[in-house]
Amino acid sequence: MYTVRSIGVMSLAKMMGAVYCALGLIFMPIFLIAGLAGMMAGGREGAFGAVGGVFLAICFPVLYGVIGFVAGAIGALLYNLFARWVGGIELELRAPAVAPTVVAPSAIG
Repeated sequence: MYTVRSIGVMSLAKMMGAVYCALGLIFMPIFLIAGLAGMMAGGREGAFGAVGGVFLAICFPVLYGVIGFVAGAIGALLYNLFARWVGGIELELRAPAVAPTVVAPSAIG
């Protein structure tokens, strides 16, 4: 049994920032569609809806990545703090099964 006693704050922050940025890219088409819907439904104010939707679509992956980075850093700091008191997460690791290798006898002769 292995115990995770601490997590690298910057390591988790970078990973969470990258994951959340990717999620922001996935959600980008939703904001573009919402901007187009706002443009079609709005009459004179439709241009404002389209500009707002495009602006959010462009900014959303960056902002979501920054939020993920900050949340990852805070999460790692909190984990490290609580792991001192509680003892961390226990993991049971198993080595991968390795197939036996068969060595052919060499031909002598």
